[in-house]
Amino acid sequence: MDYYEILGVEKNASKDEIKSAFRKMARKWHPDINKAPEAEAKFKELGKAYETLMDDNKRATYDRYGEDGLQNAGYSSQGPFANGFGDLDEIFSSFFGGGFGGFGGGRRQDPNAPQRGDDLRLDIEIEFEEAVFGLNKEIKIDHLETCTTCNGTGAKEGSKPQTCQHCGGRGSVQQTTRTVLGHFTQIVTCPHCHGKGTVISDPCPECNGEGRKEVEKKLDIKIPAGVDNGSKMRLSHEGDCGKNGGVAGDLYIVIHVKPSAYYQRDGINVFTKLEITPAQAVLGDTVTIKTLDGEKDVSIPAGIQTGEVVKIRNAGVPNLSKPSVRGEHVVVVTVKTPTHISNEEKALYQKLYEIQKGKKETKSLKERIFK
Repeated sequence: MDYYEILGVEKNASKDEIKSAFRKMARKWHPDINKAPEAEAKFKELGKAYETLMDDNKRATYDRYGEDGLQNAGYSSQGPFANGFGDLDEIFSSFFGGGFGGFGGGRRQDPNAPQRGDDLRLDIEIEFEEAVFGLNKEIKIDHLETCTTCNGTGAKEGSKPQTCQHCGGRGSVQQTTRTVLGHFTQIVTCPHCHGKGTVISDPCPECNGEGRKEVEKKLDIKIPAGVDNGSKMRLSHEGDCGKNGGVAGDLYIVIHVKPSAYYQRDGINVFTKLEITPAQAVLGDTVTIKTLDGEKDVSIPAGIQTGEVVKIRNAGVPNLSKPSVRGEHVVVVTVKTPTHISNEEKALYQKLYEIQKGKKETKSLKERIFK
């Protein structure tokens, strides 16, 4: 492994040239930017090369004895990224004392800029039939609203935020840190004002200086027909209010539908079970069953078998995106053999058995004759 070759510099390269080369190569090979399989390994190599060549003692040892010489001299062979990479902007900030904008999300955010409020989630439970036909429902949420006492400033009425004396209102201070690469000066968020540039010496008693306070709010919502278990609804700007005039977040409602003891749902179709007698199965019948729209008469065709179904059109669940379209009510039939019968019924079954047996024997005789 040639550290100079990894960074793309000559062996007599200056530290500024090495820094510049590292910036360029790190931007190319950081795993958050480059999704190639070899990106992680190459980025670790860059870190080891940079760490070595920026340290005069390590560089001298490497130039004379190579990578093995570094290990023999007791220097770590893992490099600065052995335990992870971190955000690329943080890496440049730590190494060079400043950010490296242009990577999306790397630049320090202005704490005084408008910030969108947080989204909230509310789980509600409804009955099976309510999910089918929809309903209007009142809900309660606890969310953050702008404090009306201080109008969001966080300062007590009659006072206002003061310029931070620690950073002079800039929101940031210089900080010198010592790393394996030497001493570096970087710009960090002011720990006293947290980057705002102002401090509140006399906070609003209503919101304790936050500018926002938690409030319970009632909302009337319309749950559409056809929602299913796990369906989500979004109410725009009903989440927590934003900061510094930012828009409020959204409220996401997650719907949990109680299971029905009678219906089974599959998409927009519902299934129910129906037990019939052998006589009904043989002769057919008209039976009354419970549907989502009330009781209905259903015709059972003669000769139906266990497991076969009878469908009732437009009696299922409304299509969520097109409520005028409904699924089917599917009736799954089971022919139930009676376990307790009267003497009269037994005599009839016996007669039926003998008739069927006679038909079977006649058929068997014909097969032997004409074989």
